[in-house]
Amino acid sequence: MAENPLPDDLGERFTRLAEVIGVLRERCPWTRALTHESLLEYLVEETYELVEAVEGGTAGPARAAELRGELGDVLLQVLLHARLQQEAGSFSVADVVDALTAKMIRRNPHVFSPDGSLREDGGESGIAAIEQAWDQAKKAERPSRVSAFEGIPAGLPALLLAAKTISRARRADRPLPPPRPAPDAEFSDETELGDVLFSLVRRASEQGLDAEAALRAAVRRYTADDAGR
Repeated sequence: MAENPLPDDLGERFTRLAEVIGVLRERCPWTRALTHESLLEYLVEETYELVEAVEGGTAGPARAAELRGELGDVLLQVLLHARLQQEAGSFSVADVVDALTAKMIRRNPHVFSPDGSLREDGGESGIAAIEQAWDQAKKAERPSRVSAFEGIPAGLPALLLAAKTISRARRADRPLPPPRPAPDAEFSDETELGDVLFSLVRRASEQGLDAEAALRAAVRRYTADDAGR
């Protein structure tokens, strides 16, 4: 099905990893003491380390090795959370895999038929149509969801939250925040500052720019210049 086939023993490797996690839960006091709540700080930390690995280097063996390691750390978090639910008698990592597979097939009708087979027409479709089909599939899964913004985590970093909100609003044909030029004078209050920042995120998205990544890159440039002095 895929142009770059996965190794034949992938299932065995994944099963072995899940077994190792299970043994650690049984025999390692530190791992056995973990809970969903205590794992959250590690999930956040490992996710940001993966972001840094993606943004912080040029292509090459060193970057590939770093990405491989960071992806493994994120996968560990997934396996640990799934193992906790397995022990509670709720579900296992196999159920997580099955549910994700079904979701990807269901939400990508431009590629897959409902039975999971590839579409005969090649699956070509425009980006807007793909996003629309994705949103329709999500709405069918959760018909009780009435707001276009429902499901956006409130705890996202502020710039990322603004960008996600604007993306959802655009796809739902909702009014976007009005353009506001950044004033040269001092801001009168945080409300004015927030409106200007929200408008800047909108302008960035209209130009295909990632405001969150841009700000992180600006901070890296600033700190790198300071380190070189």
